Amino acid sequence: MAYSNSSEAIEALAAELGKEVYVDVAKWHLYLRDAHLNTPLAEQIYPLLEKGVPTEDEVLGILRGIPVKLGGGKHEVSLLDLLPVQSQIQLMDIVEAFQQKL
Repeated sequence: MAYSNSSEAIEALAAELGKEVYVDVAKWHLYLRDAHLNTPLAEQIYPLLEKGVPTEDEVLGILRGIPVKLGGGKHEVSLLDLLPVQSQIQLMDIVEAFQQKL
């Protein structure tokens, strides 16, 4: 599916990420859309998709660079630290499949 512009593509990617990828906090699954982290993640991944399928290291670097505030901002951890391995695999699967649609 071709998107008419990059904003539309980013929104579509954010929607897919938001409903499938979650962070794990004390065995609770908080999906990225509920944490409002899906759009910032999609905005950073999309430019890589325009060049092809990003490597796992590139995606992990993006996840490492997205800070998530905890405890009302008293603590900050990277998004990568909150994603379980299964969620990271799901993220890569979504990214690869989405790139094929571009």
